[in-house]
Amino acid sequence: MLFFKLIRSIRQLSTQVLAIFLGVMLTASSVLVLPSQAEPAPETIVSQVSQKPAAATAAIGKHSFVADAVNRVGNSVVRIDTEKTVTRPVDPFMDDPFFRRFFGEGFPQQSPTEQLRGLGSGFILDKSGIILTNAHVVDQADRVSVRLKDGRTYKGQVRGIDEVTDLAVVKINAGNDLPVAPLGSSDDVEVGDWAIAVGNPLGFDNTVTLGIVSTLKRSSAQVGISDKRLDFIQTDAAINPGNSGGPLLNAEGEVIGINTAIRADAMGIGFAIPINKAKAIAVQLQRDGKVAHPYLGVQMVTLTPELARQNNTDPNSSFEIPEVNGALVMRVVLNSPAAIAGIHRGDVIVQIDNQQITSAGQLQRVVEDSRLGQILQVKVQRGNRTQELSIRTAELKDIS
Repeated sequence: MLFFKLIRSIRQLSTQVLAIFLGVMLTASSVLVLPSQAEPAPETIVSQVSQKPAAATAAIGKHSFVADAVNRVGNSVVRIDTEKTVTRPVDPFMDDPFFRRFFGEGFPQQSPTEQLRGLGSGFILDKSGIILTNAHVVDQADRVSVRLKDGRTYKGQVRGIDEVTDLAVVKINAGNDLPVAPLGSSDDVEVGDWAIAVGNPLGFDNTVTLGIVSTLKRSSAQVGISDKRLDFIQTDAAINPGNSGGPLLNAEGEVIGINTAIRADAMGIGFAIPINKAKAIAVQLQRDGKVAHPYLGVQMVTLTPELARQNNTDPNSSFEIPEVNGALVMRVVLNSPAAIAGIHRGDVIVQIDNQQITSAGQLQRVVEDSRLGQILQVKVQRGNRTQELSIRTAELKDIS
């Protein structure tokens, strides 16, 4: 019994000590309140408490930069459907009179024509209905149909096509207040920037994919389409058939490129035409319906001293190549400016107008930036000799 009484005494003492301690704490806290600080009104407290959940809700509900970018440009992206009639050869056996008599006149006849349907994308450049897309989307089409995001469909009229840059302009008559895509500058794009592709891949309308800019100035020869004159923006944003002609956006929702090419032997690699190049071409297409490109008339590859040495040490090589950096001429087009000036197969173009040439792509850009009829001073390395030739550019024609 004495033990239990002792325990109760200790508990009572602890309670008293705790009460005294709390009293001291309360007294100390009241001393810390300065006389000039008034206790906040109840409504102020309620307001302060309610602000935190509102801020948290706003943070959770905020759109991503991708959604903001797509919302800015989305209504200006269009779907382009095409139809064209192609003639195909008819098997003579099917039209043989004996064959027809044997199988009867009820045997189905083979049609000499076929309707081919195509699908692509584009975006509105002007409120009046000017649309920019790829040339290969609408080239040789008998019918072009343009569908807006809101479902309205219009007949499209092809105003101009440039196969060299794979660009085309289409016009629709849909009033003068259409949504217009904001254009950025491809000169400001850097490797690692966000890249957002918008279009209608495989017929799935209004599809958005996200990636980055993988590299810049990827030449058309490297992409595998040497008949074009382009330096592409390379991206890992998913691009599929049907995306062609659609916009490639930056993080602000501005068009920096036109999705145009994919590699069948690779995944996660797509290519877009820089918008600055496209803007210049679009102006000419609207005005003239075509674009005149200067050319020299040579087919070439990039040459380095290492590649030249590999060729020169090969006993099966047909000729020796100068071991220099430049553009090696593989073919000279008959009656072309280069042929008239005296360029030969095996020559290495090392300089144009005092500008060093180190690659085939660089030579192509220099010629593309020149004027029709301009005389270019070209320095070539031919064997151990260096020659300077004057070449007058002419308009690019079909050189296949």
